[in-house]
Amino acid sequence: MSNSPYIIEITEDNYQTDVVEQSHRVPVLVDFWASWCQPCQMLMPVLAKLAEEYGGKFILAKVNTEEQQGLAAQFGIRSIPTVKLFKDGQPVDEFAGALPESEIRRFLDRHIPRESDALVEKARQLLLAGDADQALKILEATKATDPANVNVDIALAQAHAASGQPDRALEILQGLPLEAREKPEVQRLEGLLHFEALATDAPDESTLSRRLEQNPDDHEARRLLAARKVLQEDYAGALDLLLELMRKDRGYGDDAARKDMVRIFDLLGDDPLVPRYRSRMMNLLY
Repeated sequence: MSNSPYIIEITEDNYQTDVVEQSHRVPVLVDFWASWCQPCQMLMPVLAKLAEEYGGKFILAKVNTEEQQGLAAQFGIRSIPTVKLFKDGQPVDEFAGALPESEIRRFLDRHIPRESDALVEKARQLLLAGDADQALKILEATKATDPANVNVDIALAQAHAASGQPDRALEILQGLPLEAREKPEVQRLEGLLHFEALATDAPDESTLSRRLEQNPDDHEARRLLAARKVLQEDYAGALDLLLELMRKDRGYGDDAARKDMVRIFDLLGDDPLVPRYRSRMMNLLY
């Protein structure tokens, strides 16, 4: 029996009170386990650690399926460990097996608001208002209190980018877990930083245009001009330039034109330009 106020043993006698009724006040994570189950023994300390770390933002309720066969049958438990999350009296989500801690955190964070997320949102509003310095102050303080929240890191990268520190922004992004790097907002920022880096020491747009007039096979000028158009939000113009670069020299810069087009697609999200130019790109590829 745990001494933690955040971990309770569940029987048929206290199930209604400690799971159903309590879940109207705080999420209850119900772990169906058995003593003979090795994955259960691996999962238990992870869940207990998280229950302590979250400090009452959810309650961990343990159901020994050998002793509480009626509850196991009621929920149709066929394999263990099975973990169900209850909110407002009902099971709203579940997972099976001994997941890694990082995946369990993501599972919990879908349902349990974090105080740091409210601060992240406040910082993002400051960024939209053009106050990157104040946003950075809030985010750095938030990082100190909740270092495990990947949303803080993403917002920090955005704030550093907005305050003219692209190298620091890229460093943060490259340090994110793989699953976080696949988030659309991360891919958009990485793409923007990529085009900013290309344009940093590039000639101005008129110079690049003249170079192309003088030499239509100046692939560097075409790519740099595309980068400048991205930063001006002339995405169609940039995509046209990159399509032409693909036609002229698919291998230039280790397939740079195609890769840059994909980065622009990430920037645009569900913009109608994406399917139109993706189709043209695929026609060139195949």
